[in-house]
Amino acid sequence: MPSPSKADVQAVLAWLKRTGTKSTRDGMARYAIPSDKAFGVPVGALRKYAKSLGPSHELAAALWDTGWYEARMLAAFVDEPESVTPAQMDRWCRDFDSWAICDTVCFHLFDRTPHAWRKVEQWCGRRDEFVKRAAFALLASLTVHDKRAGEEQFVQGLVLIERAANDERNFVKKSVNWALRCIGKRSPALNTAAVEVSRRLADSSEAAARWVGKDALRELTSAAVVQRLSRRRGAKVAGAA
Repeated sequence: MPSPSKADVQAVLAWLKRTGTKSTRDGMARYAIPSDKAFGVPVGALRKYAKSLGPSHELAAALWDTGWYEARMLAAFVDEPESVTPAQMDRWCRDFDSWAICDTVCFHLFDRTPHAWRKVEQWCGRRDEFVKRAAFALLASLTVHDKRAGEEQFVQGLVLIERAANDERNFVKKSVNWALRCIGKRSPALNTAAVEVSRRLADSSEAAARWVGKDALRELTSAAVVQRLSRRRGAKVAGAA
C-alpha cells in the first residue's frame, strides 16, 4: 500500500473530532486515562472505523506519530503484525502513558508479532511503569492468541511473574496478576503450576505479592475455572482415544 498522505491522516483526525464527545472524554478520567490529547471516541466506534480503513502498516505509523489517544488506538487496530519491528515495539512502548493504550496495543497487535516473547523477557526488567506493565500485558495476551506456544514457555512466564510480583505500583501489579490468572486458565497443567505460584505469593511478606497471589487464587481455584479445565481435559483425552 502506498504511504498515506497528510490528507489521509487529517481525514482520520477529522473523523475522530466529529465522532468524539465531551461526555466520553470526561469519563476517561474515571478510568485513569489521560484526556488532554483525546477526542472522546468510544472503543467500539474505533474498532468499526478501523475495519473501514483496512490494514496498513504505513497508516498505523503515521497515526501513532500524531500523539492523539484515539489515533494511537486505531494504529493498533490497523497495523500489520508481520511488518512490526522490534525497534517499533520499543518506540511505541516508551510512548505508553495509560493502561488502556498499553493493553490495547499488546492485545491487538504486539502479541501477534514474531517478537512478542522476546519483548516479554526484555521489558519485564525495565523500571518504567508502563514498559513493565507491557511485559505482563503482552504475556497475558499471548495466553489467548498464541495457540502454538508450548506450556514450558508459560512456565517460564510464571518465573517472571513471581520475580515481579513485589512491585507495588498499581499498573504493574495488576498486569502481573492478569498474566498469572491468564496462564492458570490456559490448561490443567498450567493451572496447577499457577496455583502453586499464587500460594507462594499469598504467603509473601510483601504486600503487593500477597495481593497478586490471593487475588489470583480466588479465580484459579474457583468452581467455574476448575470445571472448565476439567471439561478441557476430558475433551483432550476423548480426542486421543
